Amino acid sequence: MSGKVHLKIAIADHPNTAAIRSGAIPIEGVDAEFVTVKPQIAAFRRMVRDVEFDVCEIAPTTYIIARAYGAPFVALPIFVVRRFHHGGLLVRPDAGIKEPKDLEGKKVGVRAYSVTTGVWTRQVLIDEFGLDSSKVTWVVDDEEHVTELELPPNVVHATRPLANMMADGELAAGFGGNAGVGRTGNPTDGWKEVKADYPDLLPNATELETEYYARTGVYPMHGTVVVKDSILAEHPWVAKSLYDAFEKAKLDYLEKLDAGEVNDKTDQKHQELRKIVGHDPLPYGIEANRKTIEALEATAFKQGLTPRRMSMNELFVDPQA
Repeated sequence: MSGKVHLKIAIADHPNTAAIRSGAIPIEGVDAEFVTVKPQIAAFRRMVRDVEFDVCEIAPTTYIIARAYGAPFVALPIFVVRRFHHGGLLVRPDAGIKEPKDLEGKKVGVRAYSVTTGVWTRQVLIDEFGLDSSKVTWVVDDEEHVTELELPPNVVHATRPLANMMADGELAAGFGGNAGVGRTGNPTDGWKEVKADYPDLLPNATELETEYYARTGVYPMHGTVVVKDSILAEHPWVAKSLYDAFEKAKLDYLEKLDAGEVNDKTDQKHQELRKIVGHDPLPYGIEANRKTIEALEATAFKQGLTPRRMSMNELFVDPQA
């Protein structure tokens, strides 16, 4: 390993990152020490609070907030998880909610206000459906990753799990899955999934997502890869080495999808996303993601998550420059 830079790396085992984690695709010039954190959300918190890793997969909204408050790490335009967010906000059938504006005056559950799923969904509801987010009471049952974040006055903390509140009618709506009413327990120590059998606010989500992407070019991202500023200051070439390895692993994965190797729900999801966004459901790079990055930065500020606007150069290093 002589001459290589040792990096402690915390990324989840996605099909498009597995070859990097296994060492099948090396990171040029890097002696990689991979750390497995389950759930990966715990790594988000450890990174923004303790800067524990040299390289870390982190939720993009969490990253943008942390960077706004001076976090000593910066993102590469590598997004290892993608999905749209017109679907996934569940409503109680007896809550009288027929359209997004009906959420105003109601209580809606989300694990934490800065959860990227919640931020992207609010972006859709605000920009596409005219929701006044300030008129919704957002009920959270977890702390925010970034401790400096000052929450808007319409965010309140629950005293018991959101799933129970939804079941008992204390919430009119809530985000499905781990983002809200589909889990109980401490997110950083693992959680228990629970059934959340409620109708979706927007039942024609796929149709809406297809039209939205065609019109805006915005394709919500998750799983952003960040690197310590100190590493890039001393070894600026690391950015390109990381990017090249992630890109090769992604392209190899896409070849498997092309060959019909669809083995699990993640593969199926990517095949469905291809119908909307084209052959590459996991685009990397600044230019391929400029509209999406700008949309998330703008909505984070609009939703009161960041104290100031931030430029592309402040948020991302371009490894292809």
